[in-house]
Amino acid sequence: METKTDFTKTDSCVPSGLTRRSFLVGVGALGAWAVLGLNGCAPSGASKGGDDAAGSDAMDETFDAVIVGTGGAGLSAAIAAHDKGLSNVVVLEKMGVAGGNTNFSSSGMNASETKFQKAQDIEDSNELFATETLDGGHNTGDEELVQFMCDNSAGAIDWLDSLGIPLDNITLTGGMSVKRCHRPTDGSAVGLTLVPGLMAAVNERGIPVRMNCEATELLTDDSGAVVGIKVNENGKEKNLGAQAVILATGGLGANQEMVTKYRPDLAGYVTTNQPGATGDGYVMAENAGAELIQMDQIQIHPTVEQETSTLVAEGVRGGGAILVNADGNRFFDEMSTRDKVSAAEQEQPGGYAWCMFDQQVYDNNKAIAKYDSAGIVTTGSDVADLAQKLDMDPATLQATVDAYNAITADGATDEFGRTEGCIVFEPGAMYAIKVAPGIHHAMGGIRINTRNEALDADGNPIPGLYAAGEVTGGIHGNNRIGGNAVCDIEVFGKNVGEVVAEALA
Repeated sequence: METKTDFTKTDSCVPSGLTRRSFLVGVGALGAWAVLGLNGCAPSGASKGGDDAAGSDAMDETFDAVIVGTGGAGLSAAIAAHDKGLSNVVVLEKMGVAGGNTNFSSSGMNASETKFQKAQDIEDSNELFATETLDGGHNTGDEELVQFMCDNSAGAIDWLDSLGIPLDNITLTGGMSVKRCHRPTDGSAVGLTLVPGLMAAVNERGIPVRMNCEATELLTDDSGAVVGIKVNENGKEKNLGAQAVILATGGLGANQEMVTKYRPDLAGYVTTNQPGATGDGYVMAENAGAELIQMDQIQIHPTVEQETSTLVAEGVRGGGAILVNADGNRFFDEMSTRDKVSAAEQEQPGGYAWCMFDQQVYDNNKAIAKYDSAGIVTTGSDVADLAQKLDMDPATLQATVDAYNAITADGATDEFGRTEGCIVFEPGAMYAIKVAPGIHHAMGGIRINTRNEALDADGNPIPGLYAAGEVTGGIHGNNRIGGNAVCDIEVFGKNVGEVVAEALA
């Protein structure tokens, strides 16, 4: 079992192990919303305790369930629990802005056998989805959890639609053989639709959400059951009693110290994570007896703009974009899995690539306009003009484009094996974004079962403790497929809310 990691707060509210610059960079596409006016920015650590927590008189307040985190998993759990009849629920958020890393979700939500696929004559199956998810993770994921996620993905799409969050624009992501990545109707980044939609549903139900309320320690009774949680709310410590605590605290990508604890080779990488993703849930759960699994499996994403840590959505490549190196040559199948694309990219001159696309791709991916307004898109009037701006030989880049176009136009075989998401670049404006790998997703975490119960090293549930979302491990294995994170948080977030409500009924 891993040893306890110590976390401290700093006067500048920057998580331990991060420089001020990397903290700001971690804000990414959402800008500097979290820089000012926040309390409880970093975990203060957790220790197994709560010797006096068994009695209700030791609690400042009591609830049926306490949900920690306002990302997609936490908000979905709150809504599902409420709708199943659990009225005394509270959601805690340590940051001053709701949404966590879900705010940064860009490509969409993978799901199979959905009504939207059927309406668009897309043939798919839960079995194929599960097979490709397991293959993408090099068959190191938990088969039962993966199959559960895939079997319940269409139901989660329907559920979101019932909440006024339709995801009916479907595209491809790397490692998938059919279109199953569901996006908002206008093709925009999924997170900035999902979080406001879920928050609206939470507010409509009158579910309390406490901002700037940092969970620091799980409280247990003499038997080891979780009976509550210690929090620091705007500088005041409180003990909150609960029959169930649901950890939906997200990952560790914004805590360089914890990242390098498990992956020393990732020292110095930029992160796409929001600054609150500092690994609190792992520490609290482990100190309460939960097993952490596959913690060294931290995914790097191949298309991250390095100066701003902006993630260039996988849907851009799925919509037809290519990757070229500093010489203007393609070098790999852009629709392969993230680990393989990242590795190939790092082998190129300078360890970076240009994500290149035409006006069609620009217009079909609403996120690109935001990248452009952020100043990270290079624009050329045509291929030759773009090549000059990228300091490439125009003839080389034109030959690259011609060879790519021939895959679709003439049925040519791609030398890199790409078969999905190919288009013919149209004459006219061309665009490129300079990208390289960045820390993106923690695939390891708290061991759970299909009831979202946190398990100990012997596979036994810890009474009163549940987990959902990126804080859990076992679903994605050694590599996560793009679009599967949102599927994970929605399927298991909804599920844990229903499980807890039924258990406490």
